[in-house]
Amino acid sequence: MFSSSALQMLEQRVSRKMRGQRHVVPLTALRMPVAKYIGDLPGFWQARFYDFNVYSPEKKNEKLDYMHANPVNRGLVRHAQDWPWSSWAFYFSSESGLIAMDRVNM
Repeated sequence: MFSSSALQMLEQRVSRKMRGQRHVVPLTALRMPVAKYIGDLPGFWQARFYDFNVYSPEKKNEKLDYMHANPVNRGLVRHAQDWPWSSWAFYFSSESGLIAMDRVNM
């Protein structure tokens, strides 16, 4: 488990490195608007974080629903299944999705 100061140091190093690099975007990537200047960008990381132990099947489903709803709530897609990097397909259809996953049984 990371301490807050260790996580802060990790976040600072990653964000500085990522902002300093130019990345080639694959043609298969979802196109999203990008700020012209780094100063126009919102924070690289969320301002706050907290860990949370998932202790029941109900809580697991609640967290999955929340996670799958994020791109929908941001207006990036109409349904969670339309977000290419979502695990929605893995949990709610017979598709595997872009990333191999293991089912968590509780």
